[in-house]
Amino acid sequence: MLAIRIIPCLDVHAGNVTRGIQFGKAEAGELKNVGDPVELALRYDAQGADEMVFYDITASAQGRSMMLDVIEKVASQCFMPLTVGGGIRSVEDMRTLLKAGADKVSINSSAVSEPELIRKGAEKFGAQCIVVSIDAKRMESERWEVFVQGGRKRTGLDALEWARRAVELGAGELVLNSIDGDGTGAGYDIELTRRVSDSVGVPIVASGGAGNLAHTAQVVKEGHAAAVLAASIFHYGTYTVEQVKIYLEKEGIAVRRCFKN
Repeated sequence: MLAIRIIPCLDVHAGNVTRGIQFGKAEAGELKNVGDPVELALRYDAQGADEMVFYDITASAQGRSMMLDVIEKVASQCFMPLTVGGGIRSVEDMRTLLKAGADKVSINSSAVSEPELIRKGAEKFGAQCIVVSIDAKRMESERWEVFVQGGRKRTGLDALEWARRAVELGAGELVLNSIDGDGTGAGYDIELTRRVSDSVGVPIVASGGAGNLAHTAQVVKEGHAAAVLAASIFHYGTYTVEQVKIYLEKEGIAVRRCFKN
């Protein structure tokens, strides 16, 4: 079994890291500011995070400028790989973020509207650089639908079918976000994660719902996730990255260990 990665997620809006519940909207005042993105990134790097995911949830021209500044500062001070998403609409956008210090780029809405963007990115930069993020909501007992535009818009796409297609087009990794679980602390969508994990040949990063240590072990053991992404439990100090790793090790799950001088 490969070592499981622990990945803090930073949703950046107007230069600050924010948190909401079930994709709360900034314009409706449903997001809480939780800190400075560079300071938080340095904190999680010191805690031994395996990677960091940044989502520019503003995704405007102003937001992109702020995000580039954040990525450059973090990349110059941290050693963990960085994945950056939000508002990426072209191969040139990908290039800009990679040059700023990102190791991977994450595409979501643009991948749905232009699936060939996945192939173009993989051909240009390699599949290992292309992450497709899927925001999925349970619509029936055994069906999940893909949503885009920050969870605002239905697509009619079946999440499992879209996951398989994204991988066929060249995605090297999928971040699977449960809209139902996002920010609730009620646990990951285990069934969704397992079904997608078992149907594609790339790593699945489980996202949406982490509330306690048991949730992280469950999504690995039962959901077959290759990595655990979380936000609130880290931002609010409920647990540190190290505490999650120690717990997973006690549960018999291999984790990565970073040794720094």
